[in-house]
Amino acid sequence: METQRRRVAEEMAISIQITAVLLLLITGGAAGRSADDLVAELKSLRSQSPSGVIHLDDRLVSSFLTSVGTPRPYSLLIFFDANQLRSKAELRLPHLHSEFSLLSASFAAHHKDDASSSRIFFCDVEFEESQQSFDLFGVSSVPHVRLVPASTRSLRDSIPMDQSEFSRGAESMAEFLESKTKISLGGAILRPPRVSLRQVLFLLAAILISAPFLIRRILDGDTLIHDQRLWMSLALFVYFFGVSGTMHNIIHNMPMVLPDRNNPDRLIFFYQGSGMQLGAEGFAIGFLYMVVGLVLAFVTHLLVRFRSISAQRGFMLVGMLLAYWAVSKVIYLDNWKTGYSIHSFRPKSWW
Repeated sequence: METQRRRVAEEMAISIQITAVLLLLITGGAAGRSADDLVAELKSLRSQSPSGVIHLDDRLVSSFLTSVGTPRPYSLLIFFDANQLRSKAELRLPHLHSEFSLLSASFAAHHKDDASSSRIFFCDVEFEESQQSFDLFGVSSVPHVRLVPASTRSLRDSIPMDQSEFSRGAESMAEFLESKTKISLGGAILRPPRVSLRQVLFLLAAILISAPFLIRRILDGDTLIHDQRLWMSLALFVYFFGVSGTMHNIIHNMPMVLPDRNNPDRLIFFYQGSGMQLGAEGFAIGFLYMVVGLVLAFVTHLLVRFRSISAQRGFMLVGMLLAYWAVSKVIYLDNWKTGYSIHSFRPKSWW
């Protein structure tokens, strides 16, 4: 019986020694990784991503940041993402993540055999997978980009990128990276072409196939550009665009209407005062000018072809009345806006 107890005690002592050795090996291996090993592992993870963006989780954040002493042999630029919020258009998460990926791919292309490629790595973190990492960084909203310099000890002391700087996408992120790390992108952002090579070849083939038919129709004068109605419509559009103040509305971002301060249910279409013109007001004036222009075009191009003198006189009289009505309304509105007429004018009775 005593021999059996002694054997059990020896076995327990041996198992405890083996466990202690394994723990020493594990902890010693994690803490004893060299700078070259860490960089090599990051490069391996980067090579597995088409854009070069390393996807981090809580384990990798601990492995490359919190468990590594400072100064680290690298810096990390991290994009914080949240899949459940990607459907919100105002956050633009898919677009900004795509811009971040373009920045990573461009940096890798400009620094293929450069030492800078080992100094900065681009990573992303997803909220559902890495809530603990979000807490470590103190990130409470997305989109969010943070730079973790090599000397940063506490992750909350890492450098955030202001959300107002996201307006220009990858270019803004590149400027932020260069200003904080003094590492240049090395060139322009390499964006994919808007038209792929396959699409270009397809268009060229279509043009070559249809070229004989198009040339024949052009020579025969049977194309859309030979249609007088098209050019007449374009001329009327340009005329209306010019006289209605549309360019003014675009440049100054003028609203079409304004709400009435005294009555929120009522809309103001005509603003009294010479310093401002609403979009609806410009379109109304453009319509009146268009009436006068169409009357003149009718009289000079169509009415002269009528053989009946009485018909010419009748239509001329109607045209003169329409032109007089339109011009009088323009003058009346101008006087009302500039204060030369009665101020009790109401747009609803203007017509």
